[in-house]
Amino acid sequence: MSSFAVSALSFTWPNGDVLFDGLSFTANAGRTGLIGANGTGKSTLLKLIVGELTPASGSISTGGSVGYLRQDLTLDASAQVDKVLGIAPIRRALEAIERGSTDPDDYAVAGNDWDINERAVAMLGQLGLSHVDLDRRVGEISGGEAMLLGIAGQFLTRPGILLLDEPTNNLDVLARQRLYAAISKYTGAVIIISHDRALLELTDHIAELRDGEITMYGGNFSAYEEAVTAEQEAAERMVRSAEAEVRRQKRELIEARITLDRRARYGQKMWDTKREPKIVMGARKRSAQVSAGKYRNMHQEKLEQARERLSEAEEAMRDDGVIRISLPATLVPSGRTVAVLEEVKLRNGVTLTRDIRGPERIAVLGPNGSGKTTLLETLAGLLPPVAGEAEVRVPTRYLPQRLDVLDGQLSIAANVARVAPAATDNEIRALLARFLFRGGRADQLTSSLSGGERFRAALATVLLAQPAPQLLMLDEPTNNLDLASARQLSQALNAYRGALLIATHDLAFLSSLEITDRIVL
Repeated sequence: MSSFAVSALSFTWPNGDVLFDGLSFTANAGRTGLIGANGTGKSTLLKLIVGELTPASGSISTGGSVGYLRQDLTLDASAQVDKVLGIAPIRRALEAIERGSTDPDDYAVAGNDWDINERAVAMLGQLGLSHVDLDRRVGEISGGEAMLLGIAGQFLTRPGILLLDEPTNNLDVLARQRLYAAISKYTGAVIIISHDRALLELTDHIAELRDGEITMYGGNFSAYEEAVTAEQEAAERMVRSAEAEVRRQKRELIEARITLDRRARYGQKMWDTKREPKIVMGARKRSAQVSAGKYRNMHQEKLEQARERLSEAEEAMRDDGVIRISLPATLVPSGRTVAVLEEVKLRNGVTLTRDIRGPERIAVLGPNGSGKTTLLETLAGLLPPVAGEAEVRVPTRYLPQRLDVLDGQLSIAANVARVAPAATDNEIRALLARFLFRGGRADQLTSSLSGGERFRAALATVLLAQPAPQLLMLDEPTNNLDLASARQLSQALNAYRGALLIATHDLAFLSSLEITDRIVL
């Protein structure tokens, strides 16, 4: 069976923050895209399903074996490819049998996987890794190829339920297309956390995680967007109607008070002129006061009810937080040379000679392993070139795809303070609030953050660093970034007046930038 069910699941972080409180949902065979803003708990939910984390209460039942590809996949550089694929014990057992072993343990390990070598080679070929030998070391391949190895290993084990957390991170365009094809052919239940719109278009269902609850939508991401748009249009109509009702009830309450004031003045006038017996007038006054109280309370209750309906209608409206990026106002005069590459030879043999001038926006393009990250690290001074000279003439900042600019043992605010010693605590917290780290959130340890939150914290750290960068280099900046935040990032980068080098496989994001030139490796 390829299905699982989460029932009344609750999970609380060690600091007491409640992430899930009674979460329930089911998933069956087919492809389900799990989406939600950064920090809502998508990756945590997968870790709960596979048992890496323990819920406070509730249950998770799976109707089949579970495979899991982590977002932060890290591989031992000295390990062989077959170990990463999870087939090393089977291959060793088969080799022993071929040498004449009659050990029952070897036959038990081999099981029915006598064709494992052929299947592994075929799977690698399907994902564009036909050049990767099963005995090769992981350290000899690129980060994108390592991610594909992790994916290939999951497909080889053929679990009934496959959990993929950001599987297209660091993959080039061709590798992504091959992955899309492999996922489309998978017959089990696949849960995919992704901000890759093209991948989400291949799903059968969208599961949206918001405020600790999951709402299921049928169809792919486009169908989800249409459904949400319709929901929001209906919610807006409800809000407008509720607002109009509140205004009407306020008017009626004012009119009721005016009417009661008139009656009170008339009653006082009758009392003052003593036109009727005192006992009659007293009884009439008491009756009028009771009636006035009921009349006033009735209109007050109607106003409160209208306000409650307005509050309910407003709760149905989405108010998603998105990062508001204010990049350093570091105008680089047009034509000023900010960096020079003179016959620079990279580790993969590529040689480059060119000047980088401000405020150019340069896209660094190429397949996995072509040297994009190596080029950025060379300009950032993290790697020496094999030959030639790389000179940077302005303050520069580099945000690597590993986000290792952060110290996991420090809070978000403390990480920023490390690189901006002259900034006040108020200045740091004001910037972090624009990245949705408000109040106590700025004091969170970065080791406890989700992938998207780590990106926001790392970007804030880079942007507030002193001196402010006139050359900004970003390596796969949209990895783990939700779609709304990616739009905000592109707007901010288009407003940045310094020189920009950006390596990305995200074509949709790249098309939103005002790219002036390209370096193709």
